[in-house]
Amino acid sequence: MGSIARPASESFDVMIIGAGLSGINSAYRIQTELPDYSYTVLESRDAIGGTWDLFRYPGIRSDSDLHTFGFPWRPWSEHKAIAAGEAIRNYIRESAEEFGIDKKIRFGNKMVSADWSTEEQNWNMLVDSNGEEKVFKARFVIFSTGYYDYNEPLKTTIPGIENFEGTRIHPQFWPEDLDYTDKKIVIVGSGATAVTLLPVLAQTAKHVTMLQRSPTYILSRPSVDPVGTFIRKVLPSWLASRIVRYKFLVLPFLFFKFCSAYPEAARRLIHKSVKAELPPTMSIDPDFNPRYNPWEQRLCVCPDGDFYQALRSGNADVVTDTIARVTATGIETQGGKVIDADIIITATGLKMQLAGGASISLNGTPLSLPSTFAWNSTMLSGIPNAAIIIGYTNASWTLGADAAAKLLIRLLKYMRKNDFSSAMPSVGDEGMQKQSLMNLNSTYVEKAKGDLPSAGDRSPWLPRSNYFVDYWGAAHGDLTGGMEFTSADAVGKKIN
Repeated sequence: MGSIARPASESFDVMIIGAGLSGINSAYRIQTELPDYSYTVLESRDAIGGTWDLFRYPGIRSDSDLHTFGFPWRPWSEHKAIAAGEAIRNYIRESAEEFGIDKKIRFGNKMVSADWSTEEQNWNMLVDSNGEEKVFKARFVIFSTGYYDYNEPLKTTIPGIENFEGTRIHPQFWPEDLDYTDKKIVIVGSGATAVTLLPVLAQTAKHVTMLQRSPTYILSRPSVDPVGTFIRKVLPSWLASRIVRYKFLVLPFLFFKFCSAYPEAARRLIHKSVKAELPPTMSIDPDFNPRYNPWEQRLCVCPDGDFYQALRSGNADVVTDTIARVTATGIETQGGKVIDADIIITATGLKMQLAGGASISLNGTPLSLPSTFAWNSTMLSGIPNAAIIIGYTNASWTLGADAAAKLLIRLLKYMRKNDFSSAMPSVGDEGMQKQSLMNLNSTYVEKAKGDLPSAGDRSPWLPRSNYFVDYWGAAHGDLTGGMEFTSADAVGKKIN
């Protein structure tokens, strides 16, 4: 494949791909700290919000608190810390509008391919712009496209699913006109999506069953933080927001560390909490006793215990078993259960994908993302002037996204100060040992291991640690280790 030869329509210092949380945050950091840089945001869809605009299944909400999931530069002001999808969608849109970022977004523009030209010290990007091919140039590109495929869910084998004569749905593509009133529903899966769906569907459905191969940890948390509410009453809003944010930064971090250091104690603590929430007819075993330790997979959250309220209401239950086959009218399990269903919801996970599926090349030679190592979990070895924004799996995604954005700002300022036109991470001959970039053993992460870049076993290639360490590194850490810079003079180019 040769380099893109079409003339570019426009050139930018920075191009951001994706207008979700990460993209809007990156845009804010660029325009605030590098106001003389030209930038634009390409968004393949027709709205701001990314995941929060795409997903419209009933009850969609955050499973992280919005005080840390929201932007640090525009504090979340609602009382509900666990917020519904519509509120999050509005928050992202209003944030972009307040700071003029929405004026920089080009909707209906999907990046098809990106080719780095060493001669030009530029990215040449082929874009499907509302059905028309366009080519843009950019000196630096930030892929804020999330970590999964918007167009295709994770494929899973469900024996006999083709036999089912009722309605089959994947939450990623929820039909707006679906009426599930008085229907018998089976949700296949046990992750955050299933835990979110069950209590909402159970309000009007005849019966809802969550059918899981193995249990997950499901923690109740108040949707409104009483301590935060008190703080807001007695302190000025600017100070109250800061204190509440630090509270939500510190306490979950300490709980995660507790779970990691004392897994058996954490398991007992969670079991005690769950047992108090379950109806008398249900026990911890087998439905709420995961095989793994807390935080080896992401913990699920149910605001105000709505999941357990649905179980206590009597028209929702949990079955832990494997599917023997799907029939015309329901599901038969290996354990001999027959579960009737009018609707089957396959909440079986997301198909992971980076860079929005665009093909990336270097001087016309295709690059393989899975063969790369992630430099500070932000840039990839052998790829100049490009970042892939990856957040946390054990904390709010936005925290990691913002740490990455602040690191990139420092890097761009360093390049400008030293008259460098490009920066490319390079592993060299260090005999790097691979580690998972995402520190979870969830099914969708395990299945994607061969499709993702790797972390390494030493700095600056280590996976994300925690927000406090990563934020310090973004603000003060070494920018030169594992990085090769190209002087602008050497190629006759200059980064402004």
